[in-house]
Amino acid sequence: MSYFLRESQDVEPDPYQRNCGSRQVLDRIGDRWSVLVVLTLAHGGKRYGELAQRIDGVSQKMLTQTLRGLERDGLVSRTAHATVPPRVDYELTDLGRSLVDLVAGLEAWATGHLGEIEAARARYDAR
Repeated sequence: MSYFLRESQDVEPDPYQRNCGSRQVLDRIGDRWSVLVVLTLAHGGKRYGELAQRIDGVSQKMLTQTLRGLERDGLVSRTAHATVPPRVDYELTDLGRSLVDLVAGLEAWATGHLGEIEAARARYDAR
């Protein structure tokens, strides 16, 4: 871990280098579940169950791993409430909110070009 700290202090980040910490950041923010969590939390804090319900197809394990990774990277905050039953809320931090426009742009591009992508896939698969 100290290698990444030393590297970030001495050398410009270069995600094309396999040991660069910026590559790990790209892996995190480019992950499909991370993108969907950030987009969901862009509209305000949510409980775990609300996230699981909104993000169709995500397993409990993957959602938990994604939330932990986003929390570790400082993009999401987790607040546990001492209630019965226990309640945990997640929300974007300031750093996480700085990602919203970027991932919203990815979402807009993906939905806006879906027809073209599907047509290209059909042409490719027909070969």
